[in-house]
Amino acid sequence: MLSSDLESKICDLGIVPVVVIDSPALAPLLAEALTAGGLPIVEVTFRTAAAAESIAVLTRTRPDLLIGAGTVLTAQQLDEAVRAGARFCVAPGFNLNVVKAAEQRAIPFIPGVATPTEIEAAMDAGCKLLKFFPSEALGGVSMIQAIYAPYQHSGLRFVPTGGINLDNLEAYFRCKAVAGVGGTWIARKEDISSGNWLAIKQRCIQARSIFLKARSPEQ
Repeated sequence: MLSSDLESKICDLGIVPVVVIDSPALAPLLAEALTAGGLPIVEVTFRTAAAAESIAVLTRTRPDLLIGAGTVLTAQQLDEAVRAGARFCVAPGFNLNVVKAAEQRAIPFIPGVATPTEIEAAMDAGCKLLKFFPSEALGGVSMIQAIYAPYQHSGLRFVPTGGINLDNLEAYFRCKAVAGVGGTWIARKEDISSGNWLAIKQRCIQARSIFLKARSPEQ
């Protein structure tokens, strides 16, 4: 997958569910809830020891799902993610060594940024799809619009994450700097561990409805 293909997919779906899984056995059930809710994409974070195996399970069982790895902080974690079958990787910050490792392995990588300096470093490294994190703590949509202004001619787009939920989702979708958003609110850790798949599915449906309304040509 090319980075442009990943950006196009995120633009089409609008939301990337960011998940924390403690048991790989739950991964297929989570995948079913996400896809049933209209979001066949997931970012499995390397916040638990089960991340790589969960990605591997999803790769084997759900070829219809676009599977990514999140919280990828080192080249070693990047290698684990690639071996497990991840098709893209995401980080909360910008680490040039990890970006170069991703380029060498030909896997799309979305680094995190919070300042113009980080944006320009990421762009210099060839990254134009960037995670804006932690979005709400940094000022949310108003900050994104302000920080985007000097770079909008460059093709830069953001995937803001952090503090986004169903209440503020529409404002993000109406911002032209935003390709899509990420968030753990779609599939909360407690819902995954307790098997509350219906709640996850319903949030997916709600989020997709907000997305489709906000991005409608009539709006």
